[in-house]
Amino acid sequence: MIQYLIDAFADRPFTGNPACVVAPFDAWPSDAFMQNLAMENNQAETAFLLRTDDPQRFGLRWFTPTMEVPLCGHATLASAHALFREWGVAAHELCFDTLSGELRVRQANDRLEMDFPAYTPVEIPAMAAVVEALSVEPIALYGGPALIALLDCEATVRQIVPDLSRLPAYQGTAYTDRHLVVTAQADANRPYDVVSRLFAPDMGIPEDPATGSMHCMLAPLYQSLTGRAVMTYYQAHPRRGAYMQCEVTGDRVKLRGQAVTVARTELNL
Repeated sequence: MIQYLIDAFADRPFTGNPACVVAPFDAWPSDAFMQNLAMENNQAETAFLLRTDDPQRFGLRWFTPTMEVPLCGHATLASAHALFREWGVAAHELCFDTLSGELRVRQANDRLEMDFPAYTPVEIPAMAAVVEALSVEPIALYGGPALIALLDCEATVRQIVPDLSRLPAYQGTAYTDRHLVVTAQADANRPYDVVSRLFAPDMGIPEDPATGSMHCMLAPLYQSLTGRAVMTYYQAHPRRGAYMQCEVTGDRVKLRGQAVTVARTELNL
């Protein structure tokens, strides 16, 4: 088996978010095997692909080091990059069957464009636990598949050092998790419009470097706040950082970004 390590939402190595992508299988391996390999890889996600009778359609599942997840944007981008660039799938668009339904990724000039469902967050009452975890008072708090804390400025987002043990659980639209997004509109003269960070310790990810699924909530939120359907987002992980462009089209979000292959591994299994 061949496996690639790919930095997603990145235009150069060691930025964006790394994901392992295993060469497509003809039948799903056991859940235990996939979970153990994800644990061994110790990346935010390991993506597993399944061939179908259609050469442009694949099954896709994502595992963190501790659990299977229903949606992962950066590992979907990495999977499409591997299929297009490393395995030479001759197609303009790929279709993935996932736990979150059908996902499509197409080639768009020098970027890949993913078509994901939008999750419109709703404003919820203030939560003392969020203030305790962040040591700052959000301007507003929104609920969805994750909690979103809207902060006053970019500097506050970048300087946050959360107490992860205090992150509250929230009953989202998909599942109950301790996922917290902090976000703000970017400073003037930045090459992006929005800055954000994601903390997800319950999934074994204290802070995620690049999270496509998070932007399925942020893009509708900022469309409602600004009236703009197309915006550029920067995920301000302290060591890596990731850029993506998001466009809200009805109940869908188009996420556009690049990916870079860092390593090719032969698995001795």
